[in-house]
Amino acid sequence: MTLFSEAELRTLLKRPLTADEYTLAHDLTADAFYGEVGERLTDPPQRGVKSVALMVAARVLTNPGGLRSEQAGGMLQSYADSETGVMLSEDERKRLRRAVGMAFGASSLNIAPDDCAPSARVWRAL
Repeated sequence: MTLFSEAELRTLLKRPLTADEYTLAHDLTADAFYGEVGERLTDPPQRGVKSVALMVAARVLTNPGGLRSEQAGGMLQSYADSETGVMLSEDERKRLRRAVGMAFGASSLNIAPDDCAPSARVWRAL
């Protein structure tokens, strides 16, 4: 499956890419996406997937260490977390899940039996 082309990533980054850089960025992005949404990702990908994929791939190449902030005076650096690999931001995760038709977050599904207190019936009516 192709999430984006080498030319698209090169255009976004505004710099030349080697074939190895493109392949690495694409494969790491695809692995992160499969880890999040599994087989719901189709070939070709659903609308909305490419924009998220390009942002993640660009970050793979421009910020491979996951640096979040940097300070010159006192030499402070902070990183996203101690995990390695491609991590999707909360916004990227939401956009990806929405693109493949998955709900994100809590649901108001009522699983209470019919003979429960009236408040349970109010949830069902909503």
